Amino acid sequence: MSEWDCSVSDMGRIFFDTATSMNGFIADADHSLQWLFDVPQEPSGPSEKDEWADSPMAEAAAIVMGSTTYEWLLAHENIRESPGRWTELFGNKPVHVFSTRTLWVPPESAVRVVTGHVSDELDRMRDAAGDGDIWLVGGGDLVGQFFDAGALDAIYLTVAPVVLAGGAPLLPRRIESDRLRLVGVRQDGQFARLEYQVVGA
Repeated sequence: MSEWDCSVSDMGRIFFDTATSMNGFIADADHSLQWLFDVPQEPSGPSEKDEWADSPMAEAAAIVMGSTTYEWLLAHENIRESPGRWTELFGNKPVHVFSTRTLWVPPESAVRVVTGHVSDELDRMRDAAGDGDIWLVGGGDLVGQFFDAGALDAIYLTVAPVVLAGGAPLLPRRIESDRLRLVGVRQDGQFARLEYQVVGA
């Protein structure tokens, strides 16, 4: 936890933590993350095998994602065929999925499909998280809505040594340097880890 975290309100942080290509894409043009898993791993680096164990899952009381991220996750983890896998990954943590479409939800899961705007749902999401943190998994435009609402506290990026020709942008917003304060930098195997506080959140 970064030194500035103690100043965050008792409601907990809302943070965006994701992997990105060097040129700012979080998925390729086919909505795939295979480019990320193809990066040669070192013992200290993230791995496909431990991708969820090494994720911010443990520090998040609730999780938010868009429909594209959610449907990729269902396919990647084969959850439609093995619904129990969802509980293995997320337990009973509240998961809010923003979508304009009707989506399949694993039985007996804490997944809630949300059709409203981020600003309309903030209180309900914070209530679900209690005093804990909320992890924004993606996508970028959804995270941008949290920024627009003044509800994004931190951005954590794991930069992969990959350049993509196109795809889903990291965060399709103009955010000036006066809104971001670098609070952490480290190497993690082949990856670079950058941690920013969002100023004025």
